Formats: sequence, C-alpha cells, structure tokens
Amino acid sequence: MPPTLLSGNEAIARGAWEAGVVAGLGYPGTPSTEVLENLVHYEDVRCEWSPNEKVALEVAAGVSLGGGRSIVTMKHVGLNVAADPLFTLAYTGVGGGLVVLAADDPGMHSSQNEQDSRYYALAAMLPVLEPSDSQEALAFVRQAFDISERFDTPVLLRSTTRLAHSKGLVEVGERTEHPLLAEEIRPAKWVMMPGNARARRREMDGRLQALRQHAEESGLNAVEMRDESLGVIVSGVVYQHVREALPEASVLKLGMTNPLPEALVRDFASRVGRLTVIEELSPVLATQVRALGIGVDTPVGYIGELTPRAIRAAFGREVAPARAAIANLPPRPPLLCPGCPHRGVFHALREIGAVVTGDIGCYTLGALPPLAALHTCVDMGASVGMAHGLELVERALPAEDRRPVVGVIGDSTFAHSGLTGLLNTVYNGGSSTLVILDNRTTAMTGHQGNPVSGVALHGEAAPALDLEAVCRALGVEEVITVNPNRLERLEAAIRAAIASEGPSVVVAKAPCVLLKKPTGKPLAVDIARCNACGACIRIACPAISVGDEARAVIDPALCIGCSQCVQVCPENAIHVGVPACEAGEAR
Repeated sequence: MPPTLLSGNEAIARGAWEAGVVAGLGYPGTPSTEVLENLVHYEDVRCEWSPNEKVALEVAAGVSLGGGRSIVTMKHVGLNVAADPLFTLAYTGVGGGLVVLAADDPGMHSSQNEQDSRYYALAAMLPVLEPSDSQEALAFVRQAFDISERFDTPVLLRSTTRLAHSKGLVEVGERTEHPLLAEEIRPAKWVMMPGNARARRREMDGRLQALRQHAEESGLNAVEMRDESLGVIVSGVVYQHVREALPEASVLKLGMTNPLPEALVRDFASRVGRLTVIEELSPVLATQVRALGIGVDTPVGYIGELTPRAIRAAFGREVAPARAAIANLPPRPPLLCPGCPHRGVFHALREIGAVVTGDIGCYTLGALPPLAALHTCVDMGASVGMAHGLELVERALPAEDRRPVVGVIGDSTFAHSGLTGLLNTVYNGGSSTLVILDNRTTAMTGHQGNPVSGVALHGEAAPALDLEAVCRALGVEEVITVNPNRLERLEAAIRAAIASEGPSVVVAKAPCVLLKKPTGKPLAVDIARCNACGACIRIACPAISVGDEARAVIDPALCIGCSQCVQVCPENAIHVGVPACEAGEAR
C-alpha cells in the first residue's frame, strides 16, 4: 500500500484502529478533536462523545475491565477533568490496553492556559510516549497498547497542536484483532479501598522499575550522533524544529519520556561537549536530567510555541529576516459570526449592566469590544459557581449598590460541568441567574453533537436532554425559554429572571447559524436615515462597518438577514432590499 498523507490526529486514529481498539471515547477539544472524528469512520470500533473527559475515561476503564482495548482523547485542560479516575487507574492497572491521548497547546492557539500534561504522568507514575511526526503517531499508538497490556498500566500519549494538525506521509498497515483479555474480575485489583490500594501501590513500584528498563531497550528512543560539540535532548514535534534549526547537532530523541532512560541520557551526555535540552511549555526533561547530576543548558524559553527560527536565535545562529508585514492591513479581531444568536444575549447583558461570569465556548468572544459584556473565563463550568460566589458578595452590599449577577454557559458546557454548579447554587440558597446558550451544538470545536443537541458522534439521533426540565428537577423554579434573536423579549426575560427570588435560568434557544441559517434576505442601510449613532456597530456584527461620515454600511456578502441590527437601530434606517444610498443615488 502506498504511503498516505495524514495529519497527526488522522494517524493516531489509524494507529488505534490498526491496534485493534474496540472503543474510542472523548470530549471535543482542540487540538484533539479530529482523532475521534476520524476513528468513527473505521469499522469494528464504537466511538462516543462523552459529556466530559472524566466520564470518557471511566467508560474506557469499563471497556478495559471487559478485556477490550480503548483510547480516550482530550485536550490538555480536559486531563484536569479526567485526573480523578486517571490517578486511581494507575493503581488498578488494566485488562485490555488503555491509552489516554492528551493534546497540549503551546502558544494557546485555542486554550486558556499552557499546562504541560507530562506532569500528570510523573505524578501518577504512568508511561508517556511522544511522537514527533505522523508516522510515529501511528506507530507509537500501536506500541502504547502493547506497553499498556504488558506492564498492566494506562499509557499517556502526548501530542501538541503542531503534531496534531501537520501532515506527513505515513506507511499504514492493517488491523490486528486482539482477543478480549477478559478474566475473572478480581476485587483486589479493581476495588480501590485502602487495603487493596496499598498492595496495588507496591505493584506500581515494581511496574515502574520494569518500565525504566523498557525505556532503555524499547527502540522508542534514538541517538543521532553528528557534531559532538553540541548535543540536544528533545522529544515530540520539537525534534523536527531542532533538526531544521540545528542540522549539525547530535540529538537524543526521546519517544518515551517517562520513565526517563537514565543510562541512555548519561551515555549521550558523556559523548558531547555542550549538552542542552529543548522542550516546550515546561522543563520536565531538563529537571530530571539535572537530578541525575548532569549539567545541562536550557537556552530556549518555555513561553509559547517553539519554532526553528526561535531555536536558531537562542543559539546565536543567523536568522533570516522575517517577512515584512503588509502595510495598511485592517485589523481582524475574532468576532461572533454574522447572525450568531449569542450576540443578542451580550447586547442585552450590556444594556442591563450585569456582571457576567463566562465560560468556555464561542461565546467567550462576548468579552471583546464593542460587546464587552463578559467579565470572566476560567474553565468549563466555572461560570455557574463563580456567579453564585459573586452573588454572595453582592448580597452583603446595601441594596442600592448591588449589581445584577449573571452566569453564561453553552449547552454542551452545561452538560459537561454546569449541572453540579447549578445544583450547588440551589442547595446553598443562591439567587444568581444563569443564561444557557442553547445553540444545538458544540460549535467552537467544529459542531460536534452533545447530550443537549441529540446527535451522537456516529451521526445518529440520540436522546436530547430537556434543559428546562433538568433545571426544574435541580430545584430552579424560575426557568424561562426565549429566542435570543428577539432582542426585546430576550432582555425582558433576563430582567425578569434577575428580579425573581431564588436562582433562575434563562434558556436562550436558537441554532448556530452555521448549522441553520436564518431565511431572511440581506439587509442594507438607508444612508438618508442613518445618523451615525453607532448602535448597529456596537452589536459587533462582521457584516456591518463604518462608511463615509461614520454612517453604517452592510456587506451583503456577509449579511444573512438575522435582523438584530434592525432591532437596535433607533432611526429605522435598516431594511431589506434598501440600497446603500445617499440622496437617492446609488453608490
């Protein structure tokens, strides 16, 4: 079979299928999302989006208990959510092989932090594999399952944004079926009460010693000797950057970074003059090398994503001039799509003057001007708990000084980690308001289904969570559903929810415009009526810009006729089919 051009994520999916997985679980999170979106198209694999990463790993643990191989996919912050079962599964070990893909995001292209997933493996005492290209991504997945079963442990496969989305030629293979490794369930192995866990902890120590020997012999790590005056220890996709930036350097390429192959590191260090470690995000390898008593330089910093250019600069090598920026390009800040139903919610919240605790999703863009109506963004589900906490403080203020407090969360995020926060608000007598942005999809990561939308990963219909019913079941008495594209009704609904006693929920329900566009025709501004007040500009629609004499102009190629601008215009200057004109003359 000829080589196939695959991204890292596509190669990971192919490698999992070739390794004989029976299940792929996960929660969509860039840069990991495409793994399951590709794996679902292979036969003999059951793939599911889970409500969150913790649930996904627990389902995979059940598959492993039954003797099947499973892969769990998530981005780095998702590993925080899955950490609870991860640490204990390190004690129980596995039945069928269990691989956890954690995709880190150096440079924060689509994330709220730059955490390094390798620290989880160090703390949980799990082996880590780090492929450097698409071919290794496929091969390392296959080896990860073999290591998992051989050493009775989950295995962490660490990817990064650059590996996940870059493409390379890959030699693919065929699927290898593995008989289910089901055995008689042993409570001493799987029931982690203290007496059993203490025995398993000793098992872990023996396993770690065996893994250290495997790291030395496995072939996952490679020494490439060139100029012996400079030696570089490197792992993952950074290897590709080092080879481009420092082609003359000798390299110790670590494919298995935990446990560290100590003998291999010592031998390599003895053969080079200057020893350096180049890695993204954190000094995970450098710290361990220094702990061996080996002097090592770290000339490259840990902030942001590495590039060959940055590496050459750090070593004092000549760097080609950067391509000159094109002059007079207009700024292109990220904006909500034309006609996005979230826009109306932030317009209303700004008009109300609420303090808004936000969450992870497209709607985080509501923090940017000119909407500027979202004030926090910490992690999945934080909007609900933070709104309750802020409301406790506001409650202690004199009535005339209190500000309305509103949490904003998407439908997928609410199912992921918002339910328990709302339950907490009810249980503890809170009175904050929560707006659930129900756009019928997980939009930010590419329109995956979720428990609210009623669409499963394989595309089939699934039971859809009734948001109104579940909020009432949690104890919220004031639950209002409204179309966020009807701005007056939306603002009235939010004001009514804020004014109610006890906790309240507004379900702002309208589909994402990329799934279902409004049927309206493009709009235009009647220049004769427009007084340049800027009301339509402040809703931050990409289709609206400022023209001559500060009057609004609507781009018909972008406008989808949602009519939000019509509703905010005080001069009735925006209509269907009215040309942009002045004194009746076409422009």
